[in-house]
Amino acid sequence: MEKIEQGFVVDRLTDSILNTISGDSFQTEISTLKKSDINHLLQNDGWKFDWKTEFNDMTREVYKLTIVNNPDIIQGLISVYRETDHVFINLLENAPFNIGKKKLYEGVPGNLVAYACKLSFQIGFEGFVAFTAKSKLIKHYEDTLGAYHFKNQRMIIPTEAAKNLVIKYFKTS
Repeated sequence: MEKIEQGFVVDRLTDSILNTISGDSFQTEISTLKKSDINHLLQNDGWKFDWKTEFNDMTREVYKLTIVNNPDIIQGLISVYRETDHVFINLLENAPFNIGKKKLYEGVPGNLVAYACKLSFQIGFEGFVAFTAKSKLIKHYEDTLGAYHFKNQRMIIPTEAAKNLVIKYFKTS
């Protein structure tokens, strides 16, 4: 199985997502991507990855990030699968309108990575998450996510860093 190099940039770690124009903060929710969502995720609409293929791969779990009370507009997507002792992020993508200098919301990638960590804790993997990074972003992931560079381009988010991300994004009582 080919490992896709992740090129997402963690623009800001927030407790939700932040509108870049108004500065307002919006609470988010993460839910399973549905078949009815796929038609809105076409590459000719600006999405970089083939989410239909990802969705149809039965070894993957695909989740969407939306703003609470606005479930029809997808802010970002993540695809993960379960290894024997960790969750592996196969793909992560910001919605096209959340990329670049004119992005609408900040905090989407951090939110999605935190969800992968939360999932890892729920499964019993102690928060461990791994992904393959583009070489030029390895230091960025170390600095922003607390991930460590394992070997080649493999990054691992260990328990403590995962716990910090989960606490930041998901208010737990």
